[in-house]
Amino acid sequence: MNKQELKVVGASAVGTAFEWYDFFLYGALVPVIGSKFFSDYGSAAQTVFALLTFAAGFIVRPIGALVFARITDLVGRKIVFLMTLVLMGVSTVAVGLLPTAEQIGITAPILLVTCRILQGLAVSGEFGAAVTYVSEYAPAKQRSFFVGWLTGTTALAFSLSLGVQLVVESIVGTAAYDSWGWRVPFLISVLPLALSVWIRTKLNESPLFLKMKREGTQAKAPLREAFGSRARVRMVAIVFVMASAQSFIGYLSTVYMVTTMKTYLKADSFTVNALYMVIMLIGFFLCVFVCWLSDRIGRRPVLFAGLGLAALLAFPVTNAITSTTNPALAAAQDRVSVVIKADPADCSFQFNPAGTAEFTSDCDRARNVLQANSVVFDRQDVSGPTTVVVDGTEIAGGESLQTDLVAAIKAAGYPVGGSATTIKVDGIGDFFDGRVLGVALLLLALVALAQMTQGPAATAMAEVFPTRIRATALSIPYQLGVGVFGGLLPATMVAISAEVGSFTTALWYPVGAMALGLVILLFTLPETKGVDLGEVSLDGDTAVEPVEPVRQGR
Repeated sequence: MNKQELKVVGASAVGTAFEWYDFFLYGALVPVIGSKFFSDYGSAAQTVFALLTFAAGFIVRPIGALVFARITDLVGRKIVFLMTLVLMGVSTVAVGLLPTAEQIGITAPILLVTCRILQGLAVSGEFGAAVTYVSEYAPAKQRSFFVGWLTGTTALAFSLSLGVQLVVESIVGTAAYDSWGWRVPFLISVLPLALSVWIRTKLNESPLFLKMKREGTQAKAPLREAFGSRARVRMVAIVFVMASAQSFIGYLSTVYMVTTMKTYLKADSFTVNALYMVIMLIGFFLCVFVCWLSDRIGRRPVLFAGLGLAALLAFPVTNAITSTTNPALAAAQDRVSVVIKADPADCSFQFNPAGTAEFTSDCDRARNVLQANSVVFDRQDVSGPTTVVVDGTEIAGGESLQTDLVAAIKAAGYPVGGSATTIKVDGIGDFFDGRVLGVALLLLALVALAQMTQGPAATAMAEVFPTRIRATALSIPYQLGVGVFGGLLPATMVAISAEVGSFTTALWYPVGAMALGLVILLFTLPETKGVDLGEVSLDGDTAVEPVEPVRQGR
């Protein structure tokens, strides 16, 4: 990279990393957020509600794409950089100042959702503007490598958010961190916000945008043009599928696995955060590498390999993570038979975003005990009172149901109340413990597959649309795909697990979706390596011959 290119990529990446840092702080703090803002519910419901609030930041992202992408195509890339950065910073600091449900009741989660919505709007505008800006500056033969430094900041920001949490927790102590210290990582984000804004004010506008503006070829209605022909609608649909497919492995490997490790596998928060801090830092460089590789062999081979391997390996890798992280729990899940026999009318649907259901029946109380202890169970519909059968021993409903059930699963072999067999990281030396290292490598495998899909996909999305509508045509299908499927993935999987009593069953949702996305893309996605961003053709599947893009100062 020359000096100008380094400035463009560096300044863009710093700002994007800050935005993703803010966005992912919440994802890494789901268990704490659940206990502070949804304390009236059981453990499984707390997690579901906290993840639904996390998902709120995704659901609104298509709206943000409509607004900010239009500004990006009409006014410029740089102005959107600054607008989204400030919006993200303000809403993140606000999360750190919010009172909890214990203090102000239902108003607390309402304010939390509001902050998440603002964060979602900000990050939705950031992605389209940033990828468009960097891709338009990059040489055709190195475009994915340039974009990789930007896309990889999602992993870098996740690592940074965990690192900040670890430092704060080690300073104030675990008890204080759970009480009030969790607010600090949100509040100190005001410092990188100021630095990022200052850096981005030094950037010049995209040369392709300036050239288009001088020639008077800007789109007057980017949204209408993006959907103005069958070829463009087809390409928008392809980008939607690509965004959806890559988001499944992206959020399965990060937010969902972080939450699952802490709540389902009972690993302590410090250990999980320490592992993921290192893993995601490696993931950043992996993203840059796979993007560099896609400049040599093409976007399609790298992207398809990532999706295909993710679909094939999701089950064996996650099962290995379970058995290595908490062997006693994994052994009990394989060996102990637990069946809830209940009238379906007494078993409330666990997925209740409105918060109107009261989980007070014997069936609901039994499931709450089993979910809290990660017990795999089956349901059997019967008429009459609820009973729970644990390895042939029947526990009757009534006031003593929960106490008797805890005793029964403990006697059967479940590590009730925590397990001494879970992995533990207290110092640097613990990273080299066989089991800790094994779990780290397994988690890294999932993260690596996510980088194989996310990096090349981001570049390909920019390469299939012309400059005049690039931000709009790219952002809308991307944010729809990620918002609808990626953002809701963790909450949906936790809800499925809570409903059917099986962590493994919930995996069929992302695995099936990734396999379907791969099949569709195999027959529809064109190879765009080396295409000239100023001369993209949407009339067919073949990109034009590569031509070096116009660059500022030449």
